[in-house]
Amino acid sequence: MRRAAVLLATRSEGKLRELRPLFAAAGIPVQDLREARMAHSPDEEAVEAFATFEANALAKARYFFALTGRPTVADDSGLEIAALSGDPGVRSKRWSGRGDLSGQALDDANNAKLVEALRAVDRPKARYVCAAAYYDGVREVVVPGETSGTIVSDARGGKGFGYDPYFLSDELGATFGESSREAKERVSHRGRAFRALLEQLRA
Repeated sequence: MRRAAVLLATRSEGKLRELRPLFAAAGIPVQDLREARMAHSPDEEAVEAFATFEANALAKARYFFALTGRPTVADDSGLEIAALSGDPGVRSKRWSGRGDLSGQALDDANNAKLVEALRAVDRPKARYVCAAAYYDGVREVVVPGETSGTIVSDARGGKGFGYDPYFLSDELGATFGESSREAKERVSHRGRAFRALLEQLRA
């Protein structure tokens, strides 16, 4: 019997590019929100209202399960910088306050604020954090992942998305913006969280 597709509860094309190969390698079919014909609702913006990545990821998975009745995976992820007391943290996507922007324009606004906030800080330490969640109405699983690095003052590379061109990975010795999807996947917060989640789902 063919396994039913799991719903990937994200509208981020960057995340979808990273997640699809992971689920394909695990033999788990997926559909994103567009493929499931889930029109965007303003209510979605209020779902991630919690103070932790774990709570936000699970809230998102529960929200879309309630709408569709389908097993759902979701994540919440962001950048934490020690010199900024952990900011932007769970507000990473919304840090610039530019609710009128999306996609690359929003990334650019967030990165401009990042560079300005760290202008007087020498080699600021940072970490990317992700919580990956699964919910099917009975079973819920939330798994964390993280990776460490420093923030550079000038963008390096045109790959990845979000803060990737400014995040110099300790393990890769290059920014995520300079790294291939495969290299980033091996060490990234999202790759680690979702690999651990998939191991639990397969078990």
